[in-house]
Amino acid sequence: MGIFRKSASEPLALTMTGVKLGDRLLSIGVRDAKTIAALAVKAGLTGRACAVDADERRAAAGAAAIEREGALVEVTHAPAFALPFDAGSFDVAVARDLFSTLRPDEQARIAADTLRVLRGGGRLVLIESVKRSRVDGPALIATLTSAGFAAVRVLAEAEHTIFVEGIKKA
Repeated sequence: MGIFRKSASEPLALTMTGVKLGDRLLSIGVRDAKTIAALAVKAGLTGRACAVDADERRAAAGAAAIEREGALVEVTHAPAFALPFDAGSFDVAVARDLFSTLRPDEQARIAADTLRVLRGGGRLVLIESVKRSRVDGPALIATLTSAGFAAVRVLAEAEHTIFVEGIKKA
């Protein structure tokens, strides 16, 4: 039996991120407002939920959509390779359907800055829909490993989605 099991009551993306009460969460991109809102609810009022998007209009629309879902999330307009947060600010960072749309050099820059804002032992979880794009799992693993993440692995491939996790060394 694995650590993560699909719950009948929550989507697989929520289960696979492992966000729990009190976590400091960062969403890189706001395209999936429902998932971001659900993750923010899991972090709860004792945690913190932030999201960042490079596109100003998408950030504003994402903030409104997340609010309609009933979650408290601080949404910021900024490039994902220059995150406007202090080092060690987050426990978990999630990027959904982002890395598969970027060039390898862009992926590397974003992975490096995400590593900076995670605390020691913090995790980056990439969620990529393989149905919508061609996702190269080994390339994602190589990108995160090159950026300095440890224990990089594919958590699962299910429901036309791949989940890749990297951990910041403590």
